[in-house]
Amino acid sequence: MEIFGYEITRKKDELRKLEVSTASSFVAPVEDDGTPVIQQQPGGFISGGAYGSYVDMEGGIKDETGLIKKYREISLVPECDLAIEDIINECITSDVQDRIVSLDMRDVELSESIKKKVQEEFNGILSMMKFNQNSHEIFRKWYVDGRVYFHKVVDSKNIKKGIIDLRNVDPLKIKKIRNVEKEKDKTTGVEKVVKVEEFYVFNDKGFDKGGSAGEGNTLKIAPEAVSYTTSGLLDYSKNVVIGYLHKALKTANQLSMMEDALVIYRISRAPERRIFYIDVGNLPKAKAEQYLADVMNKYRNKLIYNADTGEIKDDRKHMSMLEDFWLPRREGGRGTQIETLPGGQNLSEIEDIEYFKKKLYRSLNVPVSRMESDNGFNMGRSAEISRDEVKFNKFTNRLQKKFSRIFTDILRTQLVLKDIVKAEEFDKVKDFLLYNFETDNHFKELKEFELMRDRMDVLSQVGEYVGQYYSKEYVRKYILMQSEEDIKLIDTQMAKEKTEGGDEDDFDGEDY
Repeated sequence: MEIFGYEITRKKDELRKLEVSTASSFVAPVEDDGTPVIQQQPGGFISGGAYGSYVDMEGGIKDETGLIKKYREISLVPECDLAIEDIINECITSDVQDRIVSLDMRDVELSESIKKKVQEEFNGILSMMKFNQNSHEIFRKWYVDGRVYFHKVVDSKNIKKGIIDLRNVDPLKIKKIRNVEKEKDKTTGVEKVVKVEEFYVFNDKGFDKGGSAGEGNTLKIAPEAVSYTTSGLLDYSKNVVIGYLHKALKTANQLSMMEDALVIYRISRAPERRIFYIDVGNLPKAKAEQYLADVMNKYRNKLIYNADTGEIKDDRKHMSMLEDFWLPRREGGRGTQIETLPGGQNLSEIEDIEYFKKKLYRSLNVPVSRMESDNGFNMGRSAEISRDEVKFNKFTNRLQKKFSRIFTDILRTQLVLKDIVKAEEFDKVKDFLLYNFETDNHFKELKEFELMRDRMDVLSQVGEYVGQYYSKEYVRKYILMQSEEDIKLIDTQMAKEKTEGGDEDDFDGEDY
């Protein structure tokens, strides 16, 4: 099978090879990304197992595509959708200039000219992804599916132009495959890993249909042509990447079943119905049944309102479970009698529904307090922020870091293709690249102001001891929490203000 795409600093007609170092090992250098591993002997290529699936004896998911479809189904459950929106809104926030994420290279050991080019290329990548406009949708797809794929489109006739377009690929149509080649060590007899090859397989019809992965339908893609990142979660028993919605599957299904059962119970038990005991005397069975039917049709009225036509008609042909009961009674009984069957009691009790709602929120790491409609946002002291909100903030920060790996991979390809940096150089500094996502500015300001107020209160208490027990440097570093850069900047600004003739005692807020 011919390979589609391009390769970076590799030999012609070869896959990108993760060459094994001279230090021998029996374990392949792989990442926990759920990639199916295909083992082969030297000299041969084995494609079997790339489309393998596992059997869930509980009647659940049988393969990766089924898992993704299940995630997408429960994401449409109103309670799940509300929780997902809370998570996405915390992770993706735009400022007044619609900047969602920015690149921080303060700790990167590159020249300033190279840093400027890297920054420009990063902005170009965001533009090709349309990230500023579609960041919410892109992040949601990654969160729900547990993985995201981007095809890096490159002009094969002019690779130096770099990536010219980035196109999102449906996870149902693409898979990453890892081919591991082993050979036996002649001395020890242990199988050692000789070579590891990675590539992607794409099928426009998807891998969820039988026979769709057959020969002629699948495209083999070079790993450099695709950017791929996962949720970071892995089912180690089945080696399948799972999403953040995985632990909410059972709870969401339980909540749906409880709500359905509640609806059925209320429809069937809420109305009051009557029981008619009709005296049929000594009539034979057939005549008794006919007499009962005649009486029922005579006195039973079933008025139906047609919402489409606005007509009202009497429909006597069908009996629903909400209608009255008609029962025959033989001679010797109490004769014809009518009784009222009471409706269901305690229909307003929904504690079980509320329990599963809270459990669903907990399974998605969303504070339960956000589910309560009467619980508004607290704009007060930072100390009043609940522990659940702090945990939720840390959770969203982890999500942002895991999603940012897609930027690093695309940026690497772009810089190498345009010959801005070498692949080896980028690999050395990639761990120092920081991606700063915008946060809720108002909430951040309130928190910073509250912290500053607390520091000034402490400063007022220790002010009389400065020069006796505390030095000015200690107060500035450990009470006001000023860094070395902050101290230099503040001292420079104060010296400048003094030379300009300003008096620190004449501060007037109207001048600012």
